Amino acid sequence: MPLFHLFLVAVIQGITEFLPISSSGHLILLPNLTGMADQGLVIDVAVHVGTLFAVVLYFWSDVRAAALGSLRLLRGKVDTPGAFLALCLIVATIPVVIAGLAMKLTGLNDAMRSTAVIGWTMLIFGIVLYFADQKAAETRKAEEWSLKHAIIMGLWQVIALIPGTSRSGITITGARTLGYERESAAKLSMLMSIPTIAMAGMLLGLDVIGEGNAAAAKDGAIAAGFAFVSALLALTLMMRLLRSVSFTPYVIYRIVFGIILLGVAYL
Repeated sequence: MPLFHLFLVAVIQGITEFLPISSSGHLILLPNLTGMADQGLVIDVAVHVGTLFAVVLYFWSDVRAAALGSLRLLRGKVDTPGAFLALCLIVATIPVVIAGLAMKLTGLNDAMRSTAVIGWTMLIFGIVLYFADQKAAETRKAEEWSLKHAIIMGLWQVIALIPGTSRSGITITGARTLGYERESAAKLSMLMSIPTIAMAGMLLGLDVIGEGNAAAAKDGAIAAGFAFVSALLALTLMMRLLRSVSFTPYVIYRIVFGIILLGVAYL
């Protein structure tokens, strides 16, 4: 695959994975709108791995606590903050794993990969994010995350299986409706992304193993590197901006982009 194509796919994935503007939607649109060849499963896995490493590095202290806490969970103990965080992340991930497998087996995920669907989800869930962000109180911090809220946010995350919704966008929306501060909502969303991206990468990886496409390994490594750098930069920038800026700029982008896509799809 040409280096520019690898770079483009990796940067799009890296930047849009954590911003509330939908990475899957942008990657589906790339071949649809430009005529470029689909990047294929190997590159999909690679850019997911790159973004996974970025979020793990950024939230390393929380990830380390959850990893150590998961060892206590295996012994049936939830007696540390890390163990409770690990439990919440597991509970929040279960709904999307079940729904994702169901959609994959039924073929629904392929049926929804259209410009029109992405246009509508960009527009509708952008507006939903705006009202959740503007109307909700800011009374809770990430440290106050509960099992009940993990379940609720996990159910919100299922909606992200519809292309164009944005996994980060919809989980941030869910967190804001529960009263979490903007920065805390984004942090919980990013932590939830770790097991979700890991599971998605594993599923794609099984498909890659089935294909036996070893020749694309070099391209995958390059794409993973590009995705890691771009994701880390985007994540760092967003978390810093949230100290003083709302989610409105992302909402405006979603609405404008959604209207453009609907125009392309129907006209």
